Amino acid sequence: MFPEGFLLEKRIGCNVEAASKKRVLEQLGQRLAESVPALTQDLVFDALLERERLGSTGLGKGIALPHARMSQVTQAMGAFITLPEGVDFDAIDGSPVDLAFAMLVPEEATDEHLQLLAKLAHMFSDSSFCSALRKAETDHDLVLLIQQREANVTT
Repeated sequence: MFPEGFLLEKRIGCNVEAASKKRVLEQLGQRLAESVPALTQDLVFDALLERERLGSTGLGKGIALPHARMSQVTQAMGAFITLPEGVDFDAIDGSPVDLAFAMLVPEEATDEHLQLLAKLAHMFSDSSFCSALRKAETDHDLVLLIQQREANVTT
């Protein structure tokens, strides 16, 4: 199970237009920043971009998991968008990314950070789940798919 409040519908976007890796990070940063008064889109974007400079978070097969630790964040939080057209994300397999899940965690949350990244990587390794996400037409559809996957995995 994801921690309570980790992924809210207001931080999900279906078929978001973004023509570049930076624009994807901006879109995700905006969604994450809106949930924490101490954050701005620019602060989140800069943190995600700084992490990308260490190496791409493009996992392959159209999936990216940008993430960062931030002192302004008190609990782990995620944002997710689907893109109608894949964008170059310097992914390990060179595939364009059309599913992007960003995560912020508190600066000191090393174990939680790694556990959530592993959980997300496992979730997105399910090709039928990813296919369903790509076919979703609304933000609410995406929420339901993620909730159903969570319920099926934890029971």
